[in-house]
Amino acid sequence: MHAVWTICKREINAFFDSLTAYVLLVIFLGLSGTFTWLFGQGDIFFVGEASLSTFFQVSFWTLFFFIPAVTMGMVAEERRSGTLELLATKPLDDLQIVAGKWLAAWGLVAIALAFTLPYYVTVAQLGPIDHGATLSGYIGLLLVSAVYVSIGIFASSLTSNQIVAFLLSLFIAVFLHLLFGQMASILPGRVANIAEFLDLQHHFQTMARGVIDAASVLYIATITIGAGLAATVTLKSRRWH
Repeated sequence: MHAVWTICKREINAFFDSLTAYVLLVIFLGLSGTFTWLFGQGDIFFVGEASLSTFFQVSFWTLFFFIPAVTMGMVAEERRSGTLELLATKPLDDLQIVAGKWLAAWGLVAIALAFTLPYYVTVAQLGPIDHGATLSGYIGLLLVSAVYVSIGIFASSLTSNQIVAFLLSLFIAVFLHLLFGQMASILPGRVANIAEFLDLQHHFQTMARGVIDAASVLYIATITIGAGLAATVTLKSRRWH
């Protein structure tokens, strides 16, 4: 665990030393704040109720692009610069490297979401807010982020080009984020049920309404761990050549 934490601290320091974290945090907070408070149609004032449902929907889409931007260089840049091989000389295994990078990226997302807590405080002053649904919505964003971070690190482990890693991460995630939901609406019977279960947006919307069921958590955990293990195998494969 100490090795994982060491990698995590190294990555978080790299985020803030390179200004990457600051830029991405400003973009995330700017987009989510604009669409939540100022957009006009659909913002909190337009809806006219004390609810963060608009923020959760905006953040769900913003994180879809935000997280690949965070993860695209986490392995790809190390591979390009040769520091990945330097890491291999340390007393670390590849699973610890992936876990440390995953924890750092997920932690950055958690920091970004923590900066939106004033939204909750402000909305709670405007009227009676559903505290349970709000907490569930934040948990939903963190769980969805866990999936996208794993997918992003896996995509980054496949290439030394950050742009390719970014696009590959979006390509994989778009199936979970959008396409399975579209398939569920046009396919018949049980196939539609399977597509709906694979639709990450379906699970998130359920959680944003205040319902966290075991099936959603199991599905998200499976994808998160599976993508993380795939990234680990990809890293191990460089030792086989």
